[in-house]
Amino acid sequence: MMQLKRLLDKPVLTPKPENEWEKAAVFNAAAIYDHDLFHLIYRATDIGPHARYGKYVSRFGYAVSKDGINFMRLDQPIMVGDTEQELRGVEDPRIVKLEDTYYMMYTGFGDRFPGDYRICLATSKNLIAWEKKGVVLDEPNKDASLLPEKIEGKFMMFHRRVPNIWIAFSDDLKSWYDHKSIMSPIPGTWESQKVGIAGPPIKIRDGWFLIYHAVDDNNVYRLGAALLGLRDPSRVVARQKEPLLEPELPWEKEGYVPNVVFSCGNAVKDDTIYVYYGGADTVIGVATLDIKDIRF
Repeated sequence: MMQLKRLLDKPVLTPKPENEWEKAAVFNAAAIYDHDLFHLIYRATDIGPHARYGKYVSRFGYAVSKDGINFMRLDQPIMVGDTEQELRGVEDPRIVKLEDTYYMMYTGFGDRFPGDYRICLATSKNLIAWEKKGVVLDEPNKDASLLPEKIEGKFMMFHRRVPNIWIAFSDDLKSWYDHKSIMSPIPGTWESQKVGIAGPPIKIRDGWFLIYHAVDDNNVYRLGAALLGLRDPSRVVARQKEPLLEPELPWEKEGYVPNVVFSCGNAVKDDTIYVYYGGADTVIGVATLDIKDIRF
């Protein structure tokens, strides 16, 4: 059975009380290893990120590291909500690089009416200055990412129509078609309520390795693993029965939203996958898996 191995028993990123925009929580970070550095674009809030704490606002911060553990970060956010769709902020980014451009899908949270959250897209050349492209799908939807490679010349997107993981295709990143559900919850298990992708899938010899999150009947969030077809990533070749990671440490079990490990990003260096995950929607931890140890 594959399992993620925590590199530390403490978070790698925590809130900064001196910065108003990230004084309460930092979590759910996009991640990429590029130009010999680990880059995180993380979600941060001013108050606890749950309705019980009030009308929190989410922004994106940037952090960078040489070793994947010790991060330096900017004091100001690199992205804030500045449209009607982002009145309550920007949430849960996921990043891929195609050729020389970074593509980030994220959730724009408007909170003007029930279900007012939409998948949005932004692009960048340097991971800090982003150009917003607007709403991708005009429907309540989240947990979205592009595949880091085109399939038969088309962009492929993962998204989540509750409770399943879906895919769709596009020629221009504007019109999306051939929507298809590819993974569903499994009743009576640790993934009984809903599933959604974690970071973008990782290309390996046997296919696309997908880490995903799942929620059980007690609202516990865990991470799981699946293998998608190399030429047809809409096909689920295998799915591990047991989770890769589950809440065990105090900061994973206790926080603004207890019993949560939730990832939006992974970085690959020297055949090691570094998975960055939010603990209890409050802090960020990291765990690893060697590609050679991937078995289904």
